[in-house]
Amino acid sequence: MKTIIVATKNKGKIDEYRVLFAPYGYRIESLLDYPAIPDVEETGTTFAENALLKAKAVSERLGGIAVADDSGLEVSALGGAPGVHSQRYSDEGTAAANNAKLLKALAGVDSREARFVCTIVVLRPDGTHRFYQGALNGLIARVPRGTEGFGFDPLFFLPERGCTVAELDMTEKNRLSHRGRAFLAMIADRDWWSR
Repeated sequence: MKTIIVATKNKGKIDEYRVLFAPYGYRIESLLDYPAIPDVEETGTTFAENALLKAKAVSERLGGIAVADDSGLEVSALGGAPGVHSQRYSDEGTAAANNAKLLKALAGVDSREARFVCTIVVLRPDGTHRFYQGALNGLIARVPRGTEGFGFDPLFFLPERGCTVAELDMTEKNRLSHRGRAFLAMIADRDWWSR
């Protein structure tokens, strides 16, 4: 079984990647398995730049195939914010504080259109890399709903489903989500990155 290192300490992302990669015979390790590797400062201005920064940090330390993503929430009424700053949107940087800040920013705003965006990068040991993108459109709910998922999932409402992302089970979320869609593009290209 081949091992792929996913450059994250986010347990929610790790769980999603384990489920996504399982049918393809890959074992997933993450930065939680390598606590000596410091957090990577996400100084990029795009999701792609931040993803590549994380993948390079892992590859330089451990070699092998490194997978990293940067993802976030873009809210139309906020000019695309929080965007690349989604994880650190509030001063506290917790999901609860981020969600509370978002609801406050949208108080009295009727336009609730938003999208989740994900860019995955695969970095091969020879230093070559490719990017894969996915997006999921929806609306920002007025109150959080659901206990599954993480981050902004309890506020991200899917009109065609009549529920938030946090009300979907993991299988359904992975089928619909921005990360799941980017992953499908990446796995379709595995003849390139796995050789």
